[in-house]
Amino acid sequence: MPATRKQRLQDQLREVLSEVIRREMRDPRFSDGLLTITEVEVTSDYKHATVFISVLGSEQAQKDKLNLLRGASGVLRDELKRSKAFITLPSLTFKYDDALANGSHMFDVLEQVRREDEARPKPPEEVIEEEAK
Repeated sequence: MPATRKQRLQDQLREVLSEVIRREMRDPRFSDGLLTITEVEVTSDYKHATVFISVLGSEQAQKDKLNLLRGASGVLRDELKRSKAFITLPSLTFKYDDALANGSHMFDVLEQVRREDEARPKPPEEVIEEEAK
């Protein structure tokens, strides 16, 4: 299935923003910790983009990076304009992507269920089946 214009714009915004943050932003607060742009969603009129980020670190580090990006959104837009990769440039809104944290929590829950299942005594028919193997 060919990529739509909207999907291409979202992918390009994610790539260029990642590169701009990594190479062009001089603020040392951008270099400490791991910041990843996980997804960009652009509205159907291409005027607004929501940039989802993931930050490796504490909850305070996540909040700090998010606030830093929100404060630097004008500078980031200027850098995107300079790249001349976009005909129209949407306004940028940054949000924390908690999908990784949710996935990690789900993995922990499943692991706990598995341990509890192993610790529970087996019904007699399961014991007989295992002994027959």
